[in-house]
Amino acid sequence: MDDLDVRLQRIGQHPFRARFRLRGRDRAVVDLRGIATVRKHAEELISRRLAPAEPRNDGRQTPYRGHPVFVAQHATATCCRTCLARWHDIPAGQALDDAQRAYVVEAICRWIANQYAPDAPPS
Repeated sequence: MDDLDVRLQRIGQHPFRARFRLRGRDRAVVDLRGIATVRKHAEELISRRLAPAEPRNDGRQTPYRGHPVFVAQHATATCCRTCLARWHDIPAGQALDDAQRAYVVEAICRWIANQYAPDAPPS
């Protein structure tokens, strides 16, 4: 278990974050498209909606449903710059660099993978 797994476990214990699960249509998107495609979607969504120094509608830019990445963003506290600063120590007010973008995408994809195999050891 690495630092990201520990952090995601801690975030998942927060009552608001613990409510999120991958269900229904969101799970079907992963089943149909595959995790590799969902990862590409996550990269695109993070680049467009979260990576700028001052994202448009920050704090309200991530819907609660409509795509598995959106659900995962809320579950992993990667939904806005305020949550990134609070939970992941990624400061607001500056654009995300490549390593920070990769970290956010990895957090999202690990959460999605864990929703498929919650009892499997972390990879």
